[in-house]
Amino acid sequence: MKTANFKWIYVWFVAAATLVSVKPAGAAEVAVAFSPGIGDLNAEELVIETIGTAQHSIRLAAYAFTSKPIARALLAAKRRGVDVQAVLDKSNLGERFGAAQYLANTGIPVRIDSEYAAMHDKFMVIDSHTVQTGSFSYTSVAARGNAENAMVVRNHANFASEYDAEWRRLWKESRPLARNEVPRNGNFVDMHWVEHDTGVRRPATPH
Repeated sequence: MKTANFKWIYVWFVAAATLVSVKPAGAAEVAVAFSPGIGDLNAEELVIETIGTAQHSIRLAAYAFTSKPIARALLAAKRRGVDVQAVLDKSNLGERFGAAQYLANTGIPVRIDSEYAAMHDKFMVIDSHTVQTGSFSYTSVAARGNAENAMVVRNHANFASEYDAEWRRLWKESRPLARNEVPRNGNFVDMHWVEHDTGVRRPATPH
């Protein structure tokens, strides 16, 4: 897989917000990327590369989730021993969104948040010190059709702890998505989403 040439910027990262004050923890590593992309910078590639750096944990919160490359990167992380968990908006149970069930079927714990008109977050907390966030949704449309941005802040545990606390709040109020043999909607199976060793049975219907 092609590895993007991201230009990492080392800064003294100082964060201040109206409701939450985050104390700077020293030099943080920051990267930004855009979609559909400017030169070597591509938001989806940055997200996938960041998932690939995870060693212990990934905590994801997402409104929409239809990106095959990102779902496969999360599955690859799980297979190398990373603890991956996801909170997704209730819209992912609808006809258009089969990725939620796909993740659950591969053994990644998924919960569905139905507490809001939209749980519109798009962020990941990785290894308790890295945050990926921005306007970029984890969808093919965001990667190739929209103008979006993605940002990664690494090595800033204080900053990451604020996102981790919010993720835990969302997780607590959400309900588990059960693992099924075949995604409810079936679309992702029909689109060859499911790899042979994921434990998800393919339908017998020919393509």
